[in-house]
Amino acid sequence: MEAPAKCEMQLLVNGETKSVVARQADTLLFVLRNELGLTGAKPGCLNGDCGACTVLVDGIPIKSCMMLAIETVGKAITTSEGLHNTAIQRAFVEHFAFQCGYCTPGFIMNAFALIERHPDADDRIIQEWLESNICRCTSYKEIEAAVKTVLANHPSIPNDGHF
Repeated sequence: MEAPAKCEMQLLVNGETKSVVARQADTLLFVLRNELGLTGAKPGCLNGDCGACTVLVDGIPIKSCMMLAIETVGKAITTSEGLHNTAIQRAFVEHFAFQCGYCTPGFIMNAFALIERHPDADDRIIQEWLESNICRCTSYKEIEAAVKTVLANHPSIPNDGHF
C-alpha cells in the first residue's frame, strides 16, 4: 500500500509565511504542532468539542482539529504564540485564570477574538463566547474576570489585521 501523497503549501502563520509539506488530509492542528513546532494549540478531544486547539483563521476562532491545513492557504493563521505579551495573556496571569493550563491557550485565543469583535461585550456575550471552550479545572470565573479587565482597559481595540 502506497503512502498518501504530500504537497507543499505556504501558510501565513503569526505574520510569517511558512512552507510546509503535508498530506492534504492533515489537520491544521497536526501541521502546526508537528511541522511547524507551534505547540500552543493542544490536542484535546480531537472532535471539536473542547476548544483546546483553538486558533484564529482570518481573525475567527477555529478549532484546528476540525480544519484541514490546506483549507488555510491564503488565510492568516494566528496561534497563541502569535499573541505574545498581549493584554489578554497578562490578564489571565493577573487573575490566575488557569489551573493546569492545558486549555488556557484555546481560551486566550477565543477571548482575544471576542475582545476584537465585541469591545463592548456584556456578561451574556462573554459567557456565550466562552461556552465553546471546556475547562475541567473550573477556572471560568477567573477567565471571565480576565476578559472583563481587558474590555474595561481597552474599550476599543483597532483591528488592522495584524495581531
